[in-house]
Amino acid sequence: MAVRVKLLISHGDRQLKVVALVNSGFETDTSQLLLPKVAAEKLGFQPPIEALKQTYDTAGGPAEVWVYPESLKVEILAGKKTSKSVKADLVVSQIESEALIGDKLSGELKIIVEDFGRGLWKLRGEKRLRRTERPQPWTEPST
Repeated sequence: MAVRVKLLISHGDRQLKVVALVNSGFETDTSQLLLPKVAAEKLGFQPPIEALKQTYDTAGGPAEVWVYPESLKVEILAGKKTSKSVKADLVVSQIESEALIGDKLSGELKIIVEDFGRGLWKLRGEKRLRRTERPQPWTEPST
């Protein structure tokens, strides 16, 4: 099992709800949210336009991604509770099928993982444990 949380992502006047995997192995220098290309397009991003092309080391080897610095506002949707909004870089991947929360963004959102194996988490300062969300895979639409 893993820990996945529901997010509300905003870019300008567009919003998108996604379920994202909390990935402590996604180590970053800034708050970053990785989205599959198809999800990023729903927010109005058209990679590689106006993006910084970078190569990230992944478990499967080097991967090219597009980065849009400080282009998103991200908040957690946890039942009736909503976290504070946090600015984040958007990282767009052509190979990932799931949204990923980087380590710095996880800290900014105040996510505390209680048990990765059982999918239990909470927001810092809360006593209530929450259960992981179901995965939300993003794939390219069929043509």
